[in-house]
Amino acid sequence: MIPFERAWPYDIIMKDVYVPSCPFCKKDNVLLPLRPKELGDIRTGKKKLLVFPCCHNRVTVIDADQDYLLTDTALRHA
Repeated sequence: MIPFERAWPYDIIMKDVYVPSCPFCKKDNVLLPLRPKELGDIRTGKKKLLVFPCCHNRVTVIDADQDYLLTDTALRHA
């Protein structure tokens, strides 16, 4: 079972990857420095360091599905 506290939703809009809000600074509609092609690499086991451009916080993305990025860091507090 995927640990929900380490998952964050994302959307692909016109070949850009967005998150609805930053899990750290809460800024809305953040464009990520990530391409849809890289999501395929992540799904096959490649890890990706992701730096949020709004606040420069970092997480390592370890998996992805069609809706969520799974990171090594807790992004939600239960």
